[in-house]
Amino acid sequence: MFLPDQPIRFEPIFRSYIWGGDRLASQLGKKPPGSGIWAESWEIVDHREGESLVASGPFEGWSLRQLIESFPNEIIGRDAPSERFPLLLKYLDCQRVLSVQVHPDDNYAAKMTQPDRGKTEAWYVIDAQPNAKLYAGLKSGIDRNTLAQAIEQGETEECLHVLYPKAGDCVFIPAGTVHALGEGLLVAEIQQASDCTFRLFDWNRVDKDGLPRALHIDQALEVIDFEGGPVSFVSPNAENPQTSGGPRSLVRCDKFSLEEFTIAGTYSLPSEQMAIITVPRGQATVTTEKETFTLERGQTLFLPYACVASELTVAPESTVLRSTL
Repeated sequence: MFLPDQPIRFEPIFRSYIWGGDRLASQLGKKPPGSGIWAESWEIVDHREGESLVASGPFEGWSLRQLIESFPNEIIGRDAPSERFPLLLKYLDCQRVLSVQVHPDDNYAAKMTQPDRGKTEAWYVIDAQPNAKLYAGLKSGIDRNTLAQAIEQGETEECLHVLYPKAGDCVFIPAGTVHALGEGLLVAEIQQASDCTFRLFDWNRVDKDGLPRALHIDQALEVIDFEGGPVSFVSPNAENPQTSGGPRSLVRCDKFSLEEFTIAGTYSLPSEQMAIITVPRGQATVTTEKETFTLERGQTLFLPYACVASELTVAPESTVLRSTL
């Protein structure tokens, strides 16, 4: 019987929204399923809103859910929970500012009518057009009453902390943080596999029938972390400062870790550790005892817990992201 002890490729799941553009194809080399506006590519997901399917190999056509149900220890680890795969990796092409929103933590999300995980996430900026901005956290001194009054008076934007990102910047958004991605950003996002979102503000937009999108102000005010304040860009640290080729640790929290490789070279990857590897720029290869997997820009590879010892080779002028539990 085959076991999932080698890297696995999954088919991306494309999502179409009016705020998307063409950069999933032009900058990430992706092939959306048809004409139209494509805003998101879900690379790895196991959720009721989407399910990754194996693209090739002995498990071709299997869903990530089927793999976990059949091989939980081999996919996630020896202490694998009986729940769904906990992470979601996606690419987003934002050609319009997204709604201002906040996500609950695990405790709140579990008590909802349709229970889910909470949602902590991190953004890695691949491309930022001139003057592009994003919103991360509330300005200093904004409490619940101040924000509620601003929302009522149509002044939500005045409470938001603004950042002006460039390619390579990373922003960590813990659950409870008010946030919005702005126009002109191409982003890789690692997050908990959750669909819990409460919208605070949608920039006064209306649909073709002249109706605004639903807001969730009461729920949002309940889950916002008003002690969090403004969010800054992540200050990365080299995991191995003795060598110039060490990966940079961008985020390390209780939900996931995120590392960045930008220096060409070959790196040993830990065994017995589930990981997601994606290439927003350039090219990379993952080599095991049995096979070599080539990753072009925009492609993603999943390394199961049972994957044998492997190496990551980063090509010159490339960026590779690695995320683990």
